[in-house]
Amino acid sequence: MTEPASDGAIFVVGVDGSEASVEALRQAQRLAAPIGAKILATAYWDDPQVYAGYVAMGIDRFEERVMIVLNDALQQAFGDTTPANVVPRVVRGHPRDSLIDASRHADLIVVGRRGHGGFGGLLLGSVSSACVAHAHCPVLVVHSPDKKTKETQP
Repeated sequence: MTEPASDGAIFVVGVDGSEASVEALRQAQRLAAPIGAKILATAYWDDPQVYAGYVAMGIDRFEERVMIVLNDALQQAFGDTTPANVVPRVVRGHPRDSLIDASRHADLIVVGRRGHGGFGGLLLGSVSSACVAHAHCPVLVVHSPDKKTKETQP
């Protein structure tokens, strides 16, 4: 396994726990490993607009829950051993704005595409569309693997 270079490329992967974001992690690693790039596997969270209501109901541990989603996605993408060049991060902020901001210091942004099948499956989601339109570095939008691909993956 290639160790990431301290001054090497940085890939930021947006992780939301979806199949597409798990595949984005895999694809980022396929690109990063040969060049020694660091992957910042990043899950984003922000207080909901009705935050006070969530606190009153006792479900205000958003950051902790997002970390669980991120860890689950890393497990799905890489199994029991996350590659050494993958750095998990939980960042407070809206995914769209935060990824665009991260693109200022990244060499590549990798995001999953949320397709819903049929015609809707041809469309990009709001986060991936915003990244493609406004990022300051190249953006790779990754589709969820199809059923045949899933069946052949380890």
